[in-house]
Amino acid sequence: MSNYFYALFFLAFTFVATAHDLSINAKQSTIKWTGKKVLGQHEGLMKLKSGSLKLENNKIVSANFTIDMNSLTCTDLEDASYNKKLVGHLNSDDFFGVSKFPEASLKISDASEFVKNKASVNGKLTIKGKSHPITFEVEKNKNSFSCKMDVDRSKFDVRYGSTSFFDSLGDKAIYDIFILDINLITN
Repeated sequence: MSNYFYALFFLAFTFVATAHDLSINAKQSTIKWTGKKVLGQHEGLMKLKSGSLKLENNKIVSANFTIDMNSLTCTDLEDASYNKKLVGHLNSDDFFGVSKFPEASLKISDASEFVKNKASVNGKLTIKGKSHPITFEVEKNKNSFSCKMDVDRSKFDVRYGSTSFFDSLGDKAIYDIFILDINLITN
């Protein structure tokens, strides 16, 4: 009987300590962006192109995600021509230079252990070919991982309307921090 117990314990421990490679369902996952300016804000969506996540001992040990920048949309403007104009401007070199940089990426290098389904994560975000470290909190819920990332666009040479680069913008200023609300669904 005791050998049976030890065998079960060993199998259970091996299962818990084993790494789990998870693929991300890009079609079910969502990325919402919000950009704020002095006189309001705009928001929209982007699509995940691909992603993978490796869990070990209740921690994210590595992850890679690619965002399709050509998928950027605006969801708050109902006027079709103004919506198209804004999305075109966001795709231009003034903002994300999508023709030269069609993808953005996030590579997670390490994270704390999940406690009450939350963990602190460190990684490198790449936008417009520029990579910078970023730290954020991830919440795990069954087969989904969600986070809210505050991204400082000035670090990625996204200059238009930024008081970090231009003086006297007044009420035309656009804040440097934009928000990404991400919900990743694993297969």
